[in-house]
Amino acid sequence: MLARRRHDEIVKILRIDGMVRVSRLASRLGVSEMTIRRDLEALAFAGVVEKFHGGASLVERPTTEEPGFDVKRTMQTDVKESIARRAAERVRPGSSVGLTAGTTTWMLAKYLDVRPLTVVTNSISVAEVLYPLASPTLDVVLTGGVRTPSDALVGPVAVSSLSSLHIDVLFMGVHGMTGRAGFTTPNLLEAETNQAFIRGAAELVVVADHTKFGVTGLSTICPLGKADSLISDSELEEATVELLRSEIPRVELV
Repeated sequence: MLARRRHDEIVKILRIDGMVRVSRLASRLGVSEMTIRRDLEALAFAGVVEKFHGGASLVERPTTEEPGFDVKRTMQTDVKESIARRAAERVRPGSSVGLTAGTTTWMLAKYLDVRPLTVVTNSISVAEVLYPLASPTLDVVLTGGVRTPSDALVGPVAVSSLSSLHIDVLFMGVHGMTGRAGFTTPNLLEAETNQAFIRGAAELVVVADHTKFGVTGLSTICPLGKADSLISDSELEEATVELLRSEIPRVELV
C-alpha cells in the first residue's frame, strides 16, 4: 500500500475511533509499527493528527479553519479526479453549468469538453482553466467579489451577479457534510454566495470526496436533502452511504 493511501486509511480510522494505537494500525494495514510511526510523523507535521506515546488522535478542526487552495489541491487528488470525470459525464451540449469554488470543481473544469457550453463560476482557478479555451461555443462568466483563501469570489457583488442568472446544473464543492449540519463551509460569505447559486440552478449536484463527511464548517450552505445528486467515492462507510441515500435522491460512488 502506498504511503498516501495509508495516510488516507489512518485518517479514516481515526474519524471513526477518535484515537488509535500504533500496534492496532500496523495490524489493520499490514505494515510494520515503524512504518506506522513514520506515517504518523508525516500526518502530525501536516497538522492532521496529534501523537501520543504509542498512538495518535485526530486533531479537531475549528469550524472556521479554511485551508488554502494550493494546500487542498494536493489532497485526495486521484479520488477528486475520478469524481470530476463522472460529473463531466452529466453535462450536455447547449447547457449552462455553474461551478462553485473548490479543488474538485477545478478538476471538473478540465473535463468540460462538450460544446456549445456556458459556464458560470465564482472561482478564479476554474476561470483560469477555462479562459484559454473560450470560443464562440464556450462562454465563461466569472462573478466579481471578495477573494477567499479557497480562491472563491464571494460577498454582495458575487450574490448580485448571480441573482438574475438561471443555470441548468450547478456543481458545488463543499468543505464538510454531516446529517445534522448539512453541507457547510468555514466562510459565511461563501455560504451566502453558494445559496445564491443554488437559487438560480434547476439541478444541484454536490461533488465531495469521503473525507468531507463528518466535517462541519461554521456556516450551513443547505441541508443534505436540497441536493439532487451527490457524487462521492467508495471509501465512504456503509452506514454513511445509507444516511446520504436517505436524504439525497441520487448518490453515485466512484
